Amino acid sequence: MHEFSPGLAGVPAAKSKISFVDGQAGVLEYRGIRIEELAHQSSFMETSYLLLYARLPTEAELDKFSADVSHHRRIKYRITDLIKCLPEHGHPMDALQAAVAALGMFYPARNVLDPEVQYWSTVRLIAKVPTIVAAYYRLRRGDEQIQPRDDLNHANNFLYMLTGKVPDPLIAKALDTCLILHAEHTMNASTFSGLVTASTLADPYTVVSSAIGTLKGPLHGGATEEVVEMLQEIGSLEHVRPYLEKKLAAKQRLMGFGHRIYKVKDPRAIILQGLARQLFAYYGRSALFELAEEVERGGEELLRHKGVHANVDFYSGVLYKTMGLDPDFFPAVFAMARVTGWLAHWLEQLKDNKLFRPDQIYEGIHGRPYVPLARRGVGEDALE
Repeated sequence: MHEFSPGLAGVPAAKSKISFVDGQAGVLEYRGIRIEELAHQSSFMETSYLLLYARLPTEAELDKFSADVSHHRRIKYRITDLIKCLPEHGHPMDALQAAVAALGMFYPARNVLDPEVQYWSTVRLIAKVPTIVAAYYRLRRGDEQIQPRDDLNHANNFLYMLTGKVPDPLIAKALDTCLILHAEHTMNASTFSGLVTASTLADPYTVVSSAIGTLKGPLHGGATEEVVEMLQEIGSLEHVRPYLEKKLAAKQRLMGFGHRIYKVKDPRAIILQGLARQLFAYYGRSALFELAEEVERGGEELLRHKGVHANVDFYSGVLYKTMGLDPDFFPAVFAMARVTGWLAHWLEQLKDNKLFRPDQIYEGIHGRPYVPLARRGVGEDALE
């Protein structure tokens, strides 16, 4: 009899050289480089190259990679038509999952072991996911899609596609940093989902589509959306403590607090909080950010003894809200970043692929007889 571990908690499912987390010390590394260094010195494109190819690029390599991504941002008009057909009140993650799955029909990538297929699939997915997100953002409002610009970097271009205006450099830099922080995080639920799909040698569009579906859940990427909803529900500083005490007394979760790995404050939350302080020092106070900091202070007092602290979702939503994004789009922006991590794990998986086929513990009965239909009573053969 195998030992049962609910949710596979603590069960190693793969070996990886991509990222490392020390939850007791609050350390996160991408390919051995601390996340603090990358957040302050790197760019999302450079970090993506590092995650995908296990080293920092030369200037020429980074220029080529960035140019290839820039030149593949546009999406087929039929993808746009598909997005137009989706309900305007639907969730952006559902729209993104549908559009990414459809991309695979336009760019067949059946031979996933071919290095050319791997490279161009990776480039296309990193390039086109932001375009899909921005297109749905505008089309569901009845506005025309704004075509991407090759001359703008990744973060600048995304914000431009939302509004038609080149963003303030400080805002664009903040988004670029958010993308770095969300790009990768070891064997999380969406990465595992993608790896299971990848292990069947499915094409990378299907791999990313399955990971997007997993990321949507409120216990994963959807938590960012729910943090802002929680802050809006609290409403004011004087309501913070009563709200927190009521939630905890009812044994309900505080969104944006706690992590399966970190037993100290998430290092990404520390960086995001500092980033938010810089932004609001420049642009003026933010009542939402001040409320978030007060909620964190209250949450720390009430939950510190349990090793529960603010995680990456807690402050990222405040920043995305400042950028003008609707809360239901926050997980989609998360996906824009995490597509790099998913693809890095996809490439690593293919080097020594094994089909994922976990076991289960059967708890049902044996030897149950078949009862003919005419002899069955109502509920007679029901099981507990």
